[in-house]
Amino acid sequence: MKAHHTPLRPMPTIPSPSHVEYMRQALELAQKSTPKPTNYRVGALVVDATINTVLATGYTLECEGNTHAEQSCFIKLAREHNMSEEEVGVVLPENAVLYTTMEPCSQRSVGNVPCVERILGLGKGREDGMGIKTVYVGVLEPDTFVRENTGRGRLEAAGIQVVLVEGEGLVQDILSVATAGHVRTDNDSATATGTA
Repeated sequence: MKAHHTPLRPMPTIPSPSHVEYMRQALELAQKSTPKPTNYRVGALVVDATINTVLATGYTLECEGNTHAEQSCFIKLAREHNMSEEEVGVVLPENAVLYTTMEPCSQRSVGNVPCVERILGLGKGREDGMGIKTVYVGVLEPDTFVRENTGRGRLEAAGIQVVLVEGEGLVQDILSVATAGHVRTDNDSATATGTA
């Protein structure tokens, strides 16, 4: 049976300098991740948007195991508050947002929870049902490992806004860092910028 996919509306973009600065900070974190041909080097920040404060940072493979950047943020928040990663949503401020250099994954290898599921799970135990209200992304996930990342659509369906941050040279810088160690293809850039 063929899956039916609802077309996504155009992704909102914001060129605000503060958003670009947060994305550049996430990109600096991504550079700390060891280049490998089997994963992307991604950086992420959890920010209290009301008071412009970074609550947690993370990058690919920062924590033990095959951790993604978003997961590393949530693990570190859990440790800081002496709770499980699944409980972290209850300590997030009302206007918590996530900056990630790449669209959160919707699929992982066996035994690993996708980042989209982790983000959606942050709403458990919260009156508003959402731990993260907005996810700011630098690029969409190239189709190198997953042919169709449904993360954006799933987040938006749950009421979480997904916004593409634009800045001069940002897409190229993110893809250069993210794909270090990969065999290059022309399709990576077109897919990640949403032009494929």
